[in-house]
Amino acid sequence: MKNIPRIVVAATQSGAGKTTIVTGLLAALRQQGLQVQSFKAGPDYIDPGYHALASGRPAHNLDSWLTAPEILPEILATEAAGADIAIIEGVMGLYDGGRQGISSTAEIAKILKAPVLLVIDAKSMGASAAAIALGFREYDKDVNLAGVIINRLGSDTHEAMVREAMAKINMPVYGALHRDDGLSMPERHLGLVPVEENQERAVVAHMGEVVAKSADLDKIIALARSAAPLPQADTLPLTAGQYNCRIGVAKDEAFSFYYPASLKVLERLGAEIVTFSPLHDHEVPPVDGLLIGGGFPEMFAAQLAANTAMRQALYALAQDGMPILAECGGYMYMKESLQDFAGSSHAMVGALPGRTEMTAKLQMVGYVEAELTADSVLGRQGEKIRGHEFHFSQEQAPAEETAAFIFRKLRNNTKYPAGRRFKNVLGSYLHLHFAGCPQAAVAFVSQCAAYRQKRGQDNGKI
Repeated sequence: MKNIPRIVVAATQSGAGKTTIVTGLLAALRQQGLQVQSFKAGPDYIDPGYHALASGRPAHNLDSWLTAPEILPEILATEAAGADIAIIEGVMGLYDGGRQGISSTAEIAKILKAPVLLVIDAKSMGASAAAIALGFREYDKDVNLAGVIINRLGSDTHEAMVREAMAKINMPVYGALHRDDGLSMPERHLGLVPVEENQERAVVAHMGEVVAKSADLDKIIALARSAAPLPQADTLPLTAGQYNCRIGVAKDEAFSFYYPASLKVLERLGAEIVTFSPLHDHEVPPVDGLLIGGGFPEMFAAQLAANTAMRQALYALAQDGMPILAECGGYMYMKESLQDFAGSSHAMVGALPGRTEMTAKLQMVGYVEAELTADSVLGRQGEKIRGHEFHFSQEQAPAEETAAFIFRKLRNNTKYPAGRRFKNVLGSYLHLHFAGCPQAAVAFVSQCAAYRQKRGQDNGKI
């Protein structure tokens, strides 16, 4: 058992301000000299970047679909090692998630035995805020809803009105923030602009100042320390250091969607992670495999197209049989062309057939189960991997016989062919977490190690 002071900051719905409050809370606690570790419930890649700006530590995701529920305490304990407190930001509303509430903030809070603070946007309401809080507390008594943080209050009178209503239902108030336009962050089609493009340190500092004066930090710390001890166990069935290889990970403004704990699984297996930039570099570093993750290639399509040296290098490595895994934005980059929001078409790597085009409408968001249609860098035909889709682009759907996967939507069980493959290149809109599919991690790293050995033999080095 291990004592890890922790709280979950949830909300009544998306847009209530929980990311602002969590970022401010991290900054305020750090300013007090505490080591603060943040987590994000669900598959979000962008909010954790703002957490990291505020806390000075990489943020991590906790998701009971992408990873098995029983390993969430292990991830929390591992990544919070050395920290004084863990702050977990929820996803959407407290009880919202996948089918039957899977990976909802409520489910994760129960798995982690963590007290919950509920953020309520009190704009345009008074005592009704207490009625909402009461309903959330009564909905599931197994959730330890310990109190509320009231957001977007219009005046001191408004605050007093809401506090009085909360007192009537015995709902503790841990913070009360007034409306402040200076707390806003720029947004676009997938949510907030990633920190790789938006180093808004001044705004993050302002968030910390506001939370420091508007929330009872001592009371929040005491609540976190009241969390029950968590059982500790190493549940990842992996042999440490089994494979010798170097894996290149695309990391820049266009490609930034990675789960740090997922990359650690590759390292645990023996892979050395080497980052490179498809935007700014003109050659691929000496590696034995590539992971090109999601991000915003559509916002940098002209620059990616103009970097012909990088595109040609990646195409040559694909032809040579290097294991390459391309997720979502990386998948779009590895295809023949990409049409941006303005309708302009840009040449991409061309290692995978077809083109993608951006649309004004969200094409897909949600959890999926992906079944491999053939042996690939992620495993054997018929093996299944859990993942997540979230994209505004569309492509001509592959025929089932040429698709890399058959996807099954968790929400309605709809099945459809998805993704492409070429030699050892595998691409699709699937985002995965290797801690949730260790067999796929073993398959990928082992193929990278095999490619390393083959290349050495071809060059007469082995």
